[in-house]
Amino acid sequence: MVNTWIVASIVAVVGGAVGFFVVLRGSAFVAHAVPSGSFAGAAAASLLGVNTLLGLGVFAVGGALGIGFLSRRGRHDVATALTLVFMLGLGALFLSLSAQNSSEIYSLLFGQVLGVSTTQLGPTIALAAVSLVVLGVLYRLLLLSSILPDSGVARGVALLGVELGFLLLVALATTMTVPVVGTALIFSLMIGPPAAARGFTTRPYVAIALSVGIAVVVVWVAIALSYQTNWPVGFFVGIASAAAYAAGRAWTFARRHRAAPALRYQVAPARPLVKS
Repeated sequence: MVNTWIVASIVAVVGGAVGFFVVLRGSAFVAHAVPSGSFAGAAAASLLGVNTLLGLGVFAVGGALGIGFLSRRGRHDVATALTLVFMLGLGALFLSLSAQNSSEIYSLLFGQVLGVSTTQLGPTIALAAVSLVVLGVLYRLLLLSSILPDSGVARGVALLGVELGFLLLVALATTMTVPVVGTALIFSLMIGPPAAARGFTTRPYVAIALSVGIAVVVVWVAIALSYQTNWPVGFFVGIASAAAYAAGRAWTFARRHRAAPALRYQVAPARPLVKS
């Protein structure tokens, strides 16, 4: 449980921060495809008897690079779908060959409250540090290419390089979060809290901090409920993330509803006189 709380806190920080740009760039499909495809790497690692984090990392990075390079000549969603299908096919093969490890495979799919071993702490902390450093380096480029891509091109920003850096960042976050919440619902952690944060504020720094805070609360609540009920932690992560997003949407609606009467009674400015 101590290992789970430590890793969960790290996962929430990285997932909430990276997820802000996942939502901002409209890359929810990527946030689903990379962890789902990386599950094949975890199954292969389990089959070979090596650390599952290694398999997750190799396949997550491979999937991210595949999406990035295939997107250069075609549609981004099609490239993402093709990469996902290919990796899921490999995953099906590895699952059929490693059916004896059903409990470990189940935990990788849906998360397991006691599934984090002491040997995973060091790699997870290292991946978290690398992810946050990469995010800090790419922050301004990601923000510019996400909001004003044309201005980024005019300023000499290599959009392909930024996109590849972003995909690798998602791959690193995926490698960290799978052991805690599982591949099936990892994207709910990277989508729900950031989307909720954007409902409460439009300021990037505040939104990232709020996203991280919501993600921490979501993961802690999910772990506590999973421990008490013995239900998959991924289930509670999904429910809590959806509830956070609903709260953000309700806040946005209420704010617009309060602002509507004020706008309705504003006096239009007088038009300047035009000389004949």
